[in-house]
Amino acid sequence: MNKNFYNIIKGRFLVSDDAFKNWRFIIFLSALALVMIGSSHSADKKVHEIARLSDDVKELKSEYVDVRMQLMQTKMESRIIKAMEDRGLFPSVTPPQKIIINTNQ
Repeated sequence: MNKNFYNIIKGRFLVSDDAFKNWRFIIFLSALALVMIGSSHSADKKVHEIARLSDDVKELKSEYVDVRMQLMQTKMESRIIKAMEDRGLFPSVTPPQKIIINTNQ
């Protein structure tokens, strides 16, 4: 047990006669580790992108609500009457009359 442990520590498994088998496994593990690291970075990048996009969505929703509220206020009849008074237009005092056209002649 101690002899095998010391051989691993000294690295004799890398220079022995059947070292090619060990090197293939080490290279495979290294390539697998690189793929895992790349995948992890890609996933982190996507998580940050999703967080940024959700913040943008929240900001745009609040802007939409604000603009919609301003639109509703500007469409109010009292605001329109006040804006038209500055231009010299006033609401009609007499109500509108319905015109009926008979086409049976």
